[in-house]
Amino acid sequence: MLFLSIQQELDCINDGGSIIGKIKFDADEKQHVFYQPDGVVVISEAEQAQINERLAGLDEGRYSIPMQDDD
Repeated sequence: MLFLSIQQELDCINDGGSIIGKIKFDADEKQHVFYQPDGVVVISEAEQAQINERLAGLDEGRYSIPMQDDD
């Protein structure tokens, strides 16, 4: 699983190279969330475990999403 920073989100890319969803910070909930814009890609248990670990790490501060400066 690859987590690629795009703007203030992370694209979640599986081993086959497909984007399976995105991780972003939900300011209302004050936590990082995973979402699928189209919702059509099926996620395996192993992929979900990797996503859950990344979400927990982001919320705990072990990982970060780099900010992009568009100037």
